[in-house]
Amino acid sequence: MAPERFREQFDQIQRAMPDVRLAVGPDDAGEFLYEKGVVLARDGEEARLVEDTVRRHFTTFAGLTADQVRRTGPETNRSGITRIQVADPGQGDGSGDPAVAGALRALREPEGRAGRRLVSRNHVVSIAVNACPGDEPVPVAATGQPNPAAPDGAYAADSAVRAVDVLVIDTGLMHDHRSYPLLAHTRGDAQVEECGEDGVLRQYCSHGTFIAGLVAAVAPHTDITVRGTLNDAGAILESEFGEKLFEAVDRDGWPDVISLSAGTSNGRTDGLLGVDAFMRELREQRTLLVAAAGNNSSATPFWPAAYAGLPGYENAVLSVGALRGDDEFGACFTNHGAWVRAYAPGERLTSALTGFETPVPYVYQHSTYDACRYGFGYRCTCRHPRHTGVLSEEGGSGKPDQVMFEGLAQWSGTSFATPVAVGMIAAHMTAQAETDPRKARRQLMGANGEVAEVRGANVPALIPATWRPTPVALPAART
Repeated sequence: MAPERFREQFDQIQRAMPDVRLAVGPDDAGEFLYEKGVVLARDGEEARLVEDTVRRHFTTFAGLTADQVRRTGPETNRSGITRIQVADPGQGDGSGDPAVAGALRALREPEGRAGRRLVSRNHVVSIAVNACPGDEPVPVAATGQPNPAAPDGAYAADSAVRAVDVLVIDTGLMHDHRSYPLLAHTRGDAQVEECGEDGVLRQYCSHGTFIAGLVAAVAPHTDITVRGTLNDAGAILESEFGEKLFEAVDRDGWPDVISLSAGTSNGRTDGLLGVDAFMRELREQRTLLVAAAGNNSSATPFWPAAYAGLPGYENAVLSVGALRGDDEFGACFTNHGAWVRAYAPGERLTSALTGFETPVPYVYQHSTYDACRYGFGYRCTCRHPRHTGVLSEEGGSGKPDQVMFEGLAQWSGTSFATPVAVGMIAAHMTAQAETDPRKARRQLMGANGEVAEVRGANVPALIPATWRPTPVALPAART
């Protein structure tokens, strides 16, 4: 998607990270966002090699200045990553970054000799993936019901069956989340600044609450902890993400399941340098990471979900794509490909956006005029329902729609297919008294007979028994 199509979202993430200058990559293609003027390298000898190699390279090429090359972070940290500044990030705008491109070129030959990557951009890991989501939440009446619905057998703290421990890495919890019955026992970080000065709900700030509600609906007998790792407009720098993941498991211990509905592409097939240390430690634990495959309608690997396709991580990571609301095909927005291991309902799911104590207004940030570009022949989420946003379509009123949320909402994306899969694994663990989440995942997938069609291929589909398909309107025939 061209940069102008997600300028509003780009600006929102930039405002949330005032000390960081962002750029669009690669070559302004809008595939991902990253920190301008900075690269990442592993601590120790590799960081020194990268710094020295880039400095030598810059002294021989016109337009590149070696005196800007220096480390800008701690020499060592838990994530094993060092930030190296290669240019003044304040120079120019977000449309180009010749210094980072030059630094990556400088390391090509050393990387070839080493047989592995030595340097990386500092990507933005985000709920909004390429910074332009195809969908935003729609209010549901307080008399509505969650979808998936909660099964019989609510959470009981004194149950003889151990509750499954689920860690949600997302935005924090809304202040009144406990007034929603399914989240009465959920704990974690409070959402930072729920509303702006105008009293309007900030975009994505309720994302973590919505996801926790989906997990609790599919698997009520869970202990859910929500960490507000992505409170900056649903985004975090790669260099900080690995450290935050370690902080979460250090604080609460390694859980049974981690639910992660964020990530980034990076144009590569070997993962993210910033989370490499965490992923290697995850591989040695019993925890299962369930991660969203992304909403770019692309087969390009989306990380960390795509670790599911790397040797050694098959049991540690489950990557989840989204099914259409009527369970017929993969939703038009979902990423796909051999690295996506399962698909779950992801369109028009209903959960708690807020609690039921304080209604909040919300202004749509994006029009949906060109989100569905793929010719699937049905009115998919990103075209229906339509709203006028600040990126209004040509000929629109230009005045954004404002709606009121009083608890429940309907929302779509691989973000929400992910906690559905988490809930199904947790429910299987409870039903079978299984304490190993990776074994439970294998048992569930092995016994699961559901399939769906995605891009002409039959794929495993995880469908909760309490999920209700929603009609998908077909477009009128052309005359």
